[in-house]
Amino acid sequence: MDELDQLRQTYFQDCDELLGELESALMALDNGRADGDTLNDAFRAIHSIKGGADILHFDRLVRFAHSFESVLDRLRLGKLVVDPELASLMLRAGDAVADLVRAAEAGTEMPDGYENEIADALHLLAQVAETADATEPSDRQGPAAPDERAPAADTPLRHYRVQLSPPGDLFRQGNEPQLLIRALERLGNVKTVADASALPPLASFDAEQCYLRWTIDIRTAAGLEAIQDVFDLAVDKGDLEIVELTAQQTDAPAASTADIVSEAAAPTPAAVPSSPSSTAPASGSAPASQAKAAPTVNSIRVDLEKLDYLVNLVGELVISQSMLAEQLSVLPTDKFPALSRSIEEMSQHARNLQDGVMAVRTQPVKSVFARMPRLVRDLAVETGKNVRLLISGETTEVDKTVVEQLFDPLIHMIRNAVDHGIESPVERGANGKAAQGTVRLSAAHVGGRIVIQVTDDGRGIDRARVRARAVERGLLDADAVLTEEQLDNLIFLPGLSTAERVSDISGRGVGMDVVRRNVERLGGRVLIRSVAGRGSTFYLSLPLTLAVLDGMVVGVGRETYIVPLTVIFESLRPQARDVHRLVGGGDVLYVRGEYVPLVYLGRAFAVPDATREPWEGLVMLVDADAGGKIGVVVDEIVGQQQVVIKSVESNYRALPGIAGATILGNGRVALILDVAGLAQSSGDAGQSPESAAA
Repeated sequence: MDELDQLRQTYFQDCDELLGELESALMALDNGRADGDTLNDAFRAIHSIKGGADILHFDRLVRFAHSFESVLDRLRLGKLVVDPELASLMLRAGDAVADLVRAAEAGTEMPDGYENEIADALHLLAQVAETADATEPSDRQGPAAPDERAPAADTPLRHYRVQLSPPGDLFRQGNEPQLLIRALERLGNVKTVADASALPPLASFDAEQCYLRWTIDIRTAAGLEAIQDVFDLAVDKGDLEIVELTAQQTDAPAASTADIVSEAAAPTPAAVPSSPSSTAPASGSAPASQAKAAPTVNSIRVDLEKLDYLVNLVGELVISQSMLAEQLSVLPTDKFPALSRSIEEMSQHARNLQDGVMAVRTQPVKSVFARMPRLVRDLAVETGKNVRLLISGETTEVDKTVVEQLFDPLIHMIRNAVDHGIESPVERGANGKAAQGTVRLSAAHVGGRIVIQVTDDGRGIDRARVRARAVERGLLDADAVLTEEQLDNLIFLPGLSTAERVSDISGRGVGMDVVRRNVERLGGRVLIRSVAGRGSTFYLSLPLTLAVLDGMVVGVGRETYIVPLTVIFESLRPQARDVHRLVGGGDVLYVRGEYVPLVYLGRAFAVPDATREPWEGLVMLVDADAGGKIGVVVDEIVGQQQVVIKSVESNYRALPGIAGATILGNGRVALILDVAGLAQSSGDAGQSPESAAA
């Protein structure tokens, strides 16, 4: 990969983050939060996208982003006011920017004129703002120079001096100083002085070398961050110095570029100035030296393939360590105490290394959750419903691979909640509900897994309608007897939809089956809880990582299985009197006032010589996700071990009740149990505890 390809790759990776930030800011505008921080966030994102596109010569993207940036600039200066129409236009413009970025990344072109309508509307808005500003009474414009752009009436002008000393290879990097100066001119009144003292004699002049330095005075209401943004992608901070010269603050310490960078890198949004006047220290505030000492966040971008390679190596190291420990177990430890201690230390180091590597792979689910408010807004507009989205737990971290696979299932579940769950305002009013429906999206760590919930306060699942549609489409026998839970789960059948008509949102029956298929591919489960007239909740239970887990090694006959440690409540040897046979088949165990269905591993996997009675072996009480507690009957517990997960589906095929496989210290392959899937696929667990108690 050459330098240009690396630059392109880095740019598009940055665009992924910038587009997310832009949409979050635009959604805030749409919700009425048109404050300085929100506008600055949007401006910063689109300006950075434009700057990188300019370097890479994506001219079409640059032109459109410039029109978008101009309107955001007028908003920041108070020359435009955000109303619903303008907010909608901003969102459409954000979509157009995303489409142009994706087209540039794919090396294709959007259709001719795709963005023209939006660009014309943006250009007209900017012109109207400038015209209105130019026709203001002269006493409001003040004694500005003829070429100075006047800010909003209540926004004070500030005077900054920029010392630009670019490197000699500035032009080779694709940067043009004149473009930077023009960008500054859009912020306010600019006076520029060039220092040509470093120019060599004509005979030794290199046209590709930059010899000039510039001193730029700018009077603007935009603030230090806006000036810094102009140079963000073009020059290093060491080649730039920005000092405030505002007359009324000459006694205060001048804010430098380092201060701005330090503030922008602080871990909380509060560190970013909320208004232009807050960038300079006020009387009695902390000195500038304290601002420079603010904590910063340092990061490095690593190719995911390299990280996956490292994870695999750590996994192999864990397997090798297990094999070594297995070999040591047959030796007399009293004769090799130093070797025993060394292997124990190596085991601990391997565990710490693995935890560290896996922590690098984790990221918050916020990157996915942040896209949902826009989806809900658009769905509400399209369906004519009044819906709000409440999000919690967006900082919950999970393996990056899992995060990437969450997007499609969440889209389908949110669509289902808004289109099928939430009623129209008229229907909600008739049922005594508030006109505005609510969808809640949350994430949390529960028992070593991540559980994501999508809850709506709508009408709930119409089980009679679901059943009728399933029978109509030949997916269910008309005389089949199903529980409420089984009826709810019919919505996951391919081709089943309760929509009256096919629309862009639903009606083709290809939504919820995709959710289940994608989640199960990740070793997860989808469960439903619905109450008629009150709403529904969908639970997504997923592993935190797809690479390693702590497991309990159990023996069943001659076979060995791994039960994830995080799902185990306890292990016990029951009394025969506590095991009860059910009339319809299956057994339950009475434990401390509750009946727990039993699953016999020996029967489930047809293992010969396995224990036939629970009191002859052991029962492990485990959590089968929101499906409740079950008892897994095994012969014995061999021990606890950290195992590396190997995919069974990619090497063979998907197996009910099996989440993966691993290699033990003795070199044998052991299957890792999917407890929730085992409970669903086993006939022994088909009876509910309530029926047993009856």
